[in-house]
Amino acid sequence: MKIHLTSVFVDDQAKALRFYTDVLGFVLKHDVPVGEKDRWLTVVSPEEPSGTELLLEPLGHPIARTYRDTLVEDGVPLAQFAVEDVHAEYERLRALGVRFTQQPVEMGPVTTAVLDDTCGNLIQIATQAR
Repeated sequence: MKIHLTSVFVDDQAKALRFYTDVLGFVLKHDVPVGEKDRWLTVVSPEEPSGTELLLEPLGHPIARTYRDTLVEDGVPLAQFAVEDVHAEYERLRALGVRFTQQPVEMGPVTTAVLDDTCGNLIQIATQAR
Protein backbone atom coordinates (compact mmCIF):
# COMPACT_ATOMS: atom_id res chain seq x y z
CA MET A 1 0.00 0.00 0.00
CA LYS A 2 1.21 3.53 -0.71
CA ILE A 3 -0.19 7.04 -0.58
CA HIS A 4 -1.50 8.06 -3.99
CA LEU A 5 -3.39 11.26 -3.19
CA THR A 6 -3.69 13.68 -0.31
CA SER A 7 -5.36 17.06 -0.14
CA VAL A 8 -5.32 20.55 1.27
CA PHE A 9 -8.51 22.56 1.62
CA VAL A 10 -8.30 25.84 -0.26
CA ASP A 11 -10.64 28.81 -0.37
CA ASP A 12 -9.76 29.70 -3.98
CA GLN A 13 -8.59 26.99 -6.40
CA ALA A 14 -7.16 29.39 -9.00
CA LYS A 15 -5.16 31.27 -6.35
CA ALA A 16 -3.99 27.97 -4.85
CA LEU A 17 -2.88 26.67 -8.25
CA ARG A 18 -0.80 29.81 -8.83
CA PHE A 19 0.83 29.56 -5.39
CA TYR A 20 1.54 25.84 -5.51
CA THR A 21 2.96 25.97 -9.05
CA ASP A 22 4.47 29.45 -9.49
CA VAL A 23 5.83 29.82 -5.95
CA LEU A 24 6.34 26.34 -4.50
CA GLY A 25 7.29 24.77 -7.83
CA PHE A 26 4.82 21.91 -8.14
CA VAL A 27 3.43 21.08 -11.59
CA LEU A 28 -0.17 20.66 -12.66
CA LYS A 29 -1.23 17.01 -13.02
CA HIS A 30 -5.04 17.12 -13.42
CA ASP A 31 -7.50 19.93 -14.01
CA VAL A 32 -10.99 18.51 -14.52
CA PRO A 33 -14.22 20.51 -14.08
CA VAL A 34 -16.45 19.17 -11.30
CA GLY A 35 -19.83 20.84 -11.14
CA GLU A 36 -20.32 24.46 -12.07
CA LYS A 37 -17.33 26.10 -10.40
CA ASP A 38 -15.12 23.47 -8.77
CA ARG A 39 -12.31 21.43 -10.32
CA TRP A 40 -10.48 18.19 -9.62
CA LEU A 41 -7.18 20.03 -9.43
CA THR A 42 -4.01 18.16 -8.53
CA VAL A 43 -0.34 19.03 -8.54
CA VAL A 44 2.77 16.87 -8.22
CA SER A 45 6.44 17.31 -7.58
CA PRO A 46 8.42 17.86 -10.79
CA GLU A 47 10.90 15.38 -9.30
CA GLU A 48 8.20 12.67 -9.15
CA PRO A 49 5.57 13.37 -11.82
CA SER A 50 4.04 9.93 -11.25
CA GLY A 51 4.27 10.30 -7.46
CA THR A 52 1.77 11.35 -4.83
CA GLU A 53 -0.72 13.93 -6.03
CA LEU A 54 -1.82 16.90 -3.94
CA LEU A 55 -5.48 17.76 -4.44
CA LEU A 56 -6.25 21.47 -4.12
CA GLU A 57 -9.67 20.73 -2.71
CA PRO A 58 -12.41 23.37 -2.57
CA LEU A 59 -13.45 24.27 0.94
CA GLY A 60 -17.06 23.19 0.47
CA HIS A 61 -18.03 21.31 3.60
CA PRO A 62 -18.51 23.47 6.74
CA ILE A 63 -16.59 21.04 8.96
CA ALA A 64 -13.60 21.28 6.62
CA ARG A 65 -13.41 25.04 7.20
CA THR A 66 -13.64 24.56 10.98
CA TYR A 67 -10.93 21.86 10.87
CA ARG A 68 -8.58 23.92 8.70
CA ASP A 69 -9.12 27.19 10.58
CA THR A 70 -8.65 25.52 13.98
CA LEU A 71 -5.34 24.05 12.84
CA VAL A 72 -4.17 27.51 11.73
CA GLU A 73 -5.32 29.12 15.00
CA ASP A 74 -3.31 26.51 16.91
CA GLY A 75 -0.30 26.93 14.59
CA VAL A 76 -0.49 23.34 13.34
CA PRO A 77 0.58 22.66 9.73
CA LEU A 78 -1.91 20.75 7.58
CA ALA A 79 0.82 19.13 5.48
CA GLN A 80 4.57 18.67 5.36
CA PHE A 81 6.75 18.78 2.25
CA ALA A 82 10.30 17.48 2.09
CA VAL A 83 12.93 19.86 0.74
CA GLU A 84 16.63 19.40 0.11
CA ASP A 85 17.66 22.29 2.37
CA VAL A 86 15.14 24.07 4.61
CA HIS A 87 17.38 27.11 5.08
CA ALA A 88 17.86 27.61 1.33
CA GLU A 89 14.17 27.05 0.59
CA TYR A 90 13.20 29.44 3.38
CA GLU A 91 15.37 32.16 1.84
CA ARG A 92 14.12 31.44 -1.70
CA LEU A 93 10.47 31.58 -0.66
CA ARG A 94 10.90 34.68 1.52
CA ALA A 95 12.44 36.44 -1.49
CA LEU A 96 9.21 35.61 -3.35
CA GLY A 97 7.12 37.20 -0.60
CA VAL A 98 6.03 34.03 1.22
CA ARG A 99 5.12 34.63 4.85
CA PHE A 100 6.51 32.18 7.38
CA THR A 101 4.98 31.58 10.80
CA GLN A 102 8.06 29.64 11.91
CA GLN A 103 11.57 30.26 10.62
CA PRO A 104 13.93 27.27 10.31
CA VAL A 105 14.29 25.34 13.56
CA GLU A 106 16.52 22.34 14.14
CA MET A 107 14.83 19.56 16.10
CA GLY A 108 17.30 16.74 16.43
CA PRO A 109 17.83 15.22 13.00
CA VAL A 110 15.10 17.33 11.35
CA THR A 111 15.02 21.01 10.40
CA THR A 112 11.58 22.53 9.78
CA ALA A 113 9.96 25.84 8.89
CA VAL A 114 6.26 26.68 8.53
CA LEU A 115 4.74 28.87 5.82
CA ASP A 116 1.34 30.35 5.05
CA ASP A 117 0.11 29.04 1.69
CA THR A 118 -2.12 32.14 1.15
CA CYS A 119 -5.11 29.80 0.80
CA GLY A 120 -5.86 29.24 4.48
CA ASN A 121 -3.30 26.58 5.41
CA LEU A 122 -0.02 26.32 7.22
CA ILE A 123 2.50 24.10 5.43
CA GLN A 124 5.66 22.73 7.02
CA ILE A 125 8.80 22.19 5.00
CA ALA A 126 11.37 19.78 6.39
CA THR A 127 14.83 18.40 5.81
CA GLN A 128 16.15 15.33 7.57
CA ALA A 129 19.87 15.26 8.35
CA ARG A 130 21.81 12.70 6.39
